[in-house]
Amino acid sequence: MAAAVWCFSGGAARADEPLLKTADIRIRDPYIYAEAQNKTYYLYAQSGKREGRGFSGVEVYASKDLVHWQPPRRVLVLPDDAGLQAVWAPEMHRYKGQYYLFVTLTYDRTLSGKKPVEDGHWPALQMRGTHIFHADNPLGPFKPFKSGAHTPADWMALDGTFFADQGKPYMVFCHEWVQLVDGTMDCVQLKDDLSDAVAGQPKLLFKASSAPGIGPSAKGGKITDGCFLYRSPKSKRLFMTWSTFIPGKEYCVVLARSESGGIGGPWKQQGLLYTQDGGHAMTFNTFDGRLLMALHQPNSRGRERLHLFELADDGETLRLKAEVNL
Repeated sequence: MAAAVWCFSGGAARADEPLLKTADIRIRDPYIYAEAQNKTYYLYAQSGKREGRGFSGVEVYASKDLVHWQPPRRVLVLPDDAGLQAVWAPEMHRYKGQYYLFVTLTYDRTLSGKKPVEDGHWPALQMRGTHIFHADNPLGPFKPFKSGAHTPADWMALDGTFFADQGKPYMVFCHEWVQLVDGTMDCVQLKDDLSDAVAGQPKLLFKASSAPGIGPSAKGGKITDGCFLYRSPKSKRLFMTWSTFIPGKEYCVVLARSESGGIGGPWKQQGLLYTQDGGHAMTFNTFDGRLLMALHQPNSRGRERLHLFELADDGETLRLKAEVNL
């Protein structure tokens, strides 16, 4: 694809703007970064989920208590002529003193090759992948390393997340069910500055069909979605939350554990962590020491909101405790 002209905009929220409550913010695929230095929580969101935003990209809300949020400021503005159809799942990670924004972009172009199912209702094989942007602080402005995605150019890939394992940086991501029928979870090693993927084929971690009770979705596919990794400080065991559709339960969060303790697995599905039509979960530690899981619920388009749940970590598994009152 031709290189696009990328534009960026920061700009702090005005002091006289009223704070927002969590219920005021429509958000899908929520991601929260806890900035220890200034004791501030940053909630990253794609701009397209809110009316009147006027741009395609990523914005961030700031809060001291996870209940009241400053109005959003732009951290990444994507060009109008880039041919984008969707911006999904922004995540912001700190690594070696730098800040990196992982964003899944869907373009209005299609990939070559046949659909895996000869069905007139099967979705198009659109160009989709996770891009990584970089900045000197969590508020951006974030700049691109390159015009293309960090996931394979001929894959429909999404929901890339970051994890460093044994001193090496990796991106774990989902290979789209639309291209495979049985979607997969894969990982690729990144260069030390995260500017690109290390050459070589991504490693398959597991398939969507490994989830307990999974079957064909309404569209015929088996979905991998919304992966996030967490290492227990108690046991050093490595866990992954990810989402899929389970017949009779709809959108769910699944918990998996690496039996080797490393990112390469093998990964064992431990069970369903959340089954109330919500997902795309991630975990973070609060400034008062709690382990929280963030997700959007319900999964219905237009009604998604941030929900937080306290988790118990006994070193062998993660257990849902109670929802946090927002």
